[in-house]
Amino acid sequence: MSTALKPPPGPAAAPERPSAVTATALARSAAARRRRGSRLKLWAGSVCTLLVVLPIALASVLPLPGPDHQDLGRRRLAPLTDGHLFGTDQLGRDLLSRVLHGGQVSLTIGVLAVLVSGVIGLTAGAAAGYFGGWVDAVVSRLLEAQLSLPLLMMLLLVVALFEPSIPVITAVIAIAQWPEVARLTRSLVLVEREKPYVASARVLGLRRVGILLRHIVPNVIGQASLVVLLLLAQAVLLESALSYLGAGPQRPFATWGRIISDGQDYITTSWWLVTLPGLVIVLLVVGVNLIGDGLRDRTRTRRPTAEVTS
Repeated sequence: MSTALKPPPGPAAAPERPSAVTATALARSAAARRRRGSRLKLWAGSVCTLLVVLPIALASVLPLPGPDHQDLGRRRLAPLTDGHLFGTDQLGRDLLSRVLHGGQVSLTIGVLAVLVSGVIGLTAGAAAGYFGGWVDAVVSRLLEAQLSLPLLMMLLLVVALFEPSIPVITAVIAIAQWPEVARLTRSLVLVEREKPYVASARVLGLRRVGILLRHIVPNVIGQASLVVLLLLAQAVLLESALSYLGAGPQRPFATWGRIISDGQDYITTSWWLVTLPGLVIVLLVVGVNLIGDGLRDRTRTRRPTAEVTS
């Protein structure tokens, strides 16, 4: 009769100790506060932006009078009078309709300008950062030369030389904004080109242009796009400033800057002619900036986690 050998008893398992990092401590950490702050910025920025963008996009289908329809018998009506939510201007035109239709022009110029400036800045910055040499020298000198000039004065000079139309204003703002994208892209590419995956791609025999377009640019375009988003608010402000000074798109286009310029003579008696269009501009600029800041904070909080896990 054989007896089964029993294994010697092992050491007793140590009782589990409660972790010192509690859920309350995690909720109070700096990383958790940054995540909550980024979510709050994204939520608030989206609400502010949609409050402006959606009515502008639907301006043609909303039950509003035409932006150029005049009724001299209803001049300078206060807001919420006779169905005019924003009141009327000095010619009896519905102010809300003019603000919404003017926003279509201002936003079109702003979006087109940041897209063009983003493409130019991304191309020039990526080439300067990756190839170096004379390419980097030329791009850097162009950046320094343009950044040394007063922005608004340069825009007024260029617009004065050409007809102040929508394509000209778009091109002028795009040329004025590309250095911001180019500087950031150049610095990001300088970091990326020294990483091991770029050296591995060179060893495999990939061409330099292929490495730049297929591997480096996709890794930096996300952060560069955040700057492009923030430049949208600046483009809208620049277009409004040019229109306010009389260098924007000419009539019959009703831009935000011209609406404020036309109503400034009545600011003491009809405050809404300047205040309400200005509040719309402020709401859009604040909303876009909050979205950009929230996205930037989210990328900063995710980056350390990704580096630790890798």
